[in-house]
Amino acid sequence: MKKKNIEEIANQMVICLSREIRDNEKVFHGVNSQIPMVAIFLAKKMHAPNLVLIEVAGSINPEPRFMPKSTNGPELCHGSASLFSNADTYDLFARGGVDLIFLSGAQIDKKCNVNMSYIGDPNKPKVRLPGGGGGSVIMSQAKRTIIWKTKHDKRDFVDNVDFVTQTGNLQKVVTPRAVFKNDEGNLELESIHSCSSKEEVMEQTSFKLEINDKICKTIPPTDEEIKILEEIDPNGTRFIEFGE
Repeated sequence: MKKKNIEEIANQMVICLSREIRDNEKVFHGVNSQIPMVAIFLAKKMHAPNLVLIEVAGSINPEPRFMPKSTNGPELCHGSASLFSNADTYDLFARGGVDLIFLSGAQIDKKCNVNMSYIGDPNKPKVRLPGGGGGSVIMSQAKRTIIWKTKHDKRDFVDNVDFVTQTGNLQKVVTPRAVFKNDEGNLELESIHSCSSKEEVMEQTSFKLEINDKICKTIPPTDEEIKILEEIDPNGTRFIEFGE
């Protein structure tokens, strides 16, 4: 991708994720999650001042002096209300205390299943993936799950995942091309970004999509959203997942 395209796509993805966050929600993101991390701080600044961020490293509602490059960086402990152990965090999930989590995945299928385990024959896989970690449990325990991916092609959006690592309570998927929604257990297109098209999304998605007049263009970032985004992330942490 060209630098200008990366900036446009990253901004759109961050803002799409941010808009999904509601005020007063308890929100969690996993490791290597720069895009949702920035999105959470954007939402807190714009429309959800009372959200509670449960940071993957265990800090609660941190107030970093700058946007760190790592979602596990020590700056994410600065100003935090408290620190949780892994046991504290998983206990909170088990009690139904987390409203929204942001996760990713290597493969996603029409039935909202996510694969983070392997690609290919289980006895001789083409690719070994890192596994689901806690995602295998917490995806079904959180009230809502939103997945983001910085790639969108037929290898990512498949008819059937090679292995169901995690599933449950998936609400939306945000990609560089579009936004999908869970429609009665099936992933369907909700909107298409201005940098893409219906034809491109269909071509790069293995499973069949229902194309109708309800599918619209993703609402582009407003001037205010871009202004605040630049203020909280002037060094471009949101571009890291694109290799920038």
